[in-house]
Amino acid sequence: MTLIRYFLIGILLLGTTSNDVPPERTIRWTPEVRLSWDSFQGKPTVSRAAAITASGISYQFSSMYKNGAVALDFTVDTFFYPDKSWFRPDLCDSVILGHEQLHFDISELYARKMRRQLSETRFTENVKAEVKAIYRQINTDLNDFQNRYDAETNYSRDREQQQRWNVAIAKELSTD
Repeated sequence: MTLIRYFLIGILLLGTTSNDVPPERTIRWTPEVRLSWDSFQGKPTVSRAAAITASGISYQFSSMYKNGAVALDFTVDTFFYPDKSWFRPDLCDSVILGHEQLHFDISELYARKMRRQLSETRFTENVKAEVKAIYRQINTDLNDFQNRYDAETNYSRDREQQQRWNVAIAKELSTD
């Protein structure tokens, strides 16, 4: 039995991906964890945004040949990065905090999609490249979805649309 071990990390920051090692301080997504403004420890940038959430998906896996097939053992987690997340207190309220929480929650939805895809895929001896391709596609889809969320809610300014998204994402998280 041959064992191959890989560890890769990705971060979704402001709609981009990176393979850098994440900052030491992270908050792992769980259903009970809700962000507060104290979670946002970064310094505001030149951006005109009221707040920025840095969250993303990390994964690690090992593979082995078992009964002539590639078997995969993996973990996929969602993290919030306090040192890369920030807000402007004079511009922020509870609605904006909820909007930022939803960015974190959306990252978790895509981590679940990645877990599902890794569970359902039959891998070959090119497992490292195949997992990396899945990760890249998940991050592309996540980025597109995050951008759609911001556009449809007008960055939380459209309160009616924001509420629709809140309900839809909460439903999606509860049924998955």
